Amino acid sequence: MSALDGSIVIISLPAIFRGIHLDPLDPANIGYLLWMIMGYRLVQAVLVVTLGRFGDMFGRVRVYNAGFAVFTVASILLSFDPFMGAAGAIWLIGWRVLQATGGSMLTANSAAILTDAFPAEKRGFALGFNQVAALAGQFIGLIAGGLLAVWDWRAVFWVNVPVGIFGTIWAYRKLRDDGVRQRGRIDWWGNATFALGLSGILVAITMGLQPHDGQTTGWHNPAVIGLLITGVLLLVVFVVIESAVAEPMIQLSLFKIRAFSAGNAATLCASLAQGGLQFVLIIWLQGIWLPLHGYDYADTPLWAGIFLLPLTAGFLVAGPLAGALSDRFGARGLSTAGMLLFGATFIGLLALPVDFPYWAFAALIALNGIGSGMFAAPNTSSIMGSVPTDQRGVASGMRATFLNSGTALSIGVFFSLMIVGLASSLPSALTQGLTQQGVPDATAHQVASLPPVSTMFAAVLGENPLEHLLAPSGVLQTLPAANRDTIIGHEFFPDLISAPFHHGLTVVFIASALLALLAAAASLSRGRATRPSAPDLLVRPRD
Repeated sequence: MSALDGSIVIISLPAIFRGIHLDPLDPANIGYLLWMIMGYRLVQAVLVVTLGRFGDMFGRVRVYNAGFAVFTVASILLSFDPFMGAAGAIWLIGWRVLQATGGSMLTANSAAILTDAFPAEKRGFALGFNQVAALAGQFIGLIAGGLLAVWDWRAVFWVNVPVGIFGTIWAYRKLRDDGVRQRGRIDWWGNATFALGLSGILVAITMGLQPHDGQTTGWHNPAVIGLLITGVLLLVVFVVIESAVAEPMIQLSLFKIRAFSAGNAATLCASLAQGGLQFVLIIWLQGIWLPLHGYDYADTPLWAGIFLLPLTAGFLVAGPLAGALSDRFGARGLSTAGMLLFGATFIGLLALPVDFPYWAFAALIALNGIGSGMFAAPNTSSIMGSVPTDQRGVASGMRATFLNSGTALSIGVFFSLMIVGLASSLPSALTQGLTQQGVPDATAHQVASLPPVSTMFAAVLGENPLEHLLAPSGVLQTLPAANRDTIIGHEFFPDLISAPFHHGLTVVFIASALLALLAAAASLSRGRATRPSAPDLLVRPRD
């Protein structure tokens, strides 16, 4: 449910913004659009360590159960947005923060609860299913969002309510807390510096994607630079605090455990390689490939989710199987091989033309999913099995922080690379293409001055920005029918952005392949599996 809501909103954004009467392609509204996407991930990245620590102190099941209730209440409030325009967007962004808090309570403690409940020889299989649930939620969200948004944009949030009510009641009735408690005081200074430092970096990345002072991105913005520097300094202060206080938020000594530190390094590199992939593939399909193959822009969000199903299928097959095999043969070999396969698929995607044969694309993303599945469950099992039992909540939260932070960083970096690639050639291509179709020079230049980030989001949202921008001026009605049909047709805009988009793809896929290689090297360095510690072997009695 938590993972589903990270993606279902992406596909539903056109319907949501139409529902609150806000133009998503207006440059003034780009900030709302970005925060609808990135705000959820930012909160999850920042809070999971703290909430994992709370699980260690007060009970992992107790925090997990509360997460269901918080998530459900937030979903109800999101669906009853009473405002329109900018105020309606702020309402949604604000309650998405609460929803992400509930989701963080779930994700921060789920791996720790499973690690407590299963013996070491079955842990990988259990965590494999947990990983499958998370990834399946992401891609089910893409399809469910496309279907539900056609009916009513509020249904995107209603879908969580029955699941949340059932989950809340079921969890309180059935889950038992078998973990070891570590009572103590809360490290408020550590929590504050960690949350503010990581928030500063992730907020700066989100702001960096927005145009500023006539530039295509905001990376030169003094506020962005200041937030990045402040965020890094606060994280340095956090490390100093954690090494000095008696009861720290994070036991830095955990990083002396090779399996823990290597596993988290591999998680960060893998999530950096993978986090922006979903968006890049969606843009590729929705903005170029599907329109070139005759699909209407309004239908491309749903079909993009369907055409990405091989990626989900690969993970669904490999995740539990790899988890079960890691119980017998250890995590190092499987997770390393998974990352090597994962990286190889980026080289394969790099070799595809922009207008690819679907069978080749489907085969490569299926192998990408298999590689991710081979890595995720064994790596998680290795991390969680390497720490003392009373530190599993915070260890689970730290693993989720590396995962979510890598995803957010990846989206920011990948989007920036794509925006820079588009900005170098798209304005001139747009101006030339439109004037050739009879659009007046002044209007063509005005359309070409649209920030490239708006073009990117037009593809994500399944919009033809040319029709959207030219319609209010009345220029389309003055053109010959053949020229008008060409401009608003399926091929004109995709052809214009194909070359700059492919240049951006090249940079992104090479970076992802290198990051996957680093993740494989980190995974290989974790060392051989060791027998679980004595407390791991104890079976705690149930009520």
